[in-house]
Amino acid sequence: MFESLEEHIKHDDQAEASTKERVLKYLMICAVSVVLVGGIFAAVQFVK
Repeated sequence: MFESLEEHIKHDDQAEASTKERVLKYLMICAVSVVLVGGIFAAVQFVK
C-alpha cells in the first residue's frame, strides 16, 4: 500500500516525458532568474 520515497522519486523521474520538456523547464528558470536579478540591479541603481 505504501511505497518508499525512493520509489516515488524513480516514478517522478520516469514521468518526465522528454528531454525537450526538461530543457524548456530549465530555460524558463534561467529566464526568470535573469529578470529577477536584473530587476534588483535596476532598483539598486535607481535608488543611488
